[in-house]
Amino acid sequence: MSLLAIIALAAGTYAFRVAGPLLRRRLRLPERLRRLLSAAAAVLLTALVATDALTQGHGFAGWARPAGVLVGGILAIRRVPFPVVIIAAAATTALLRLAGVP
Repeated sequence: MSLLAIIALAAGTYAFRVAGPLLRRRLRLPERLRRLLSAAAAVLLTALVATDALTQGHGFAGWARPAGVLVGGILAIRRVPFPVVIIAAAATTALLRLAGVP
């Protein structure tokens, strides 16, 4: 990738990041649109988590990974500290795989 393309992408990214705080007071979004955008962000995040948790390559990832994600999700909802959530999810997946669950 040429240096000019890298600089252009960096400038565009910076402009988007700065535009939010600068235009916040000038642009008024209707409350309904704000709620829809919030819901859309949650749906997108859920879809990304589901895709990553359930698939590997072009097929099903097995049952151990979704079980680890489920344990991590439950602990996150209960507001357990983040390192504990990660360790518990990884340990659940590892123990299930050790037990022979794909």
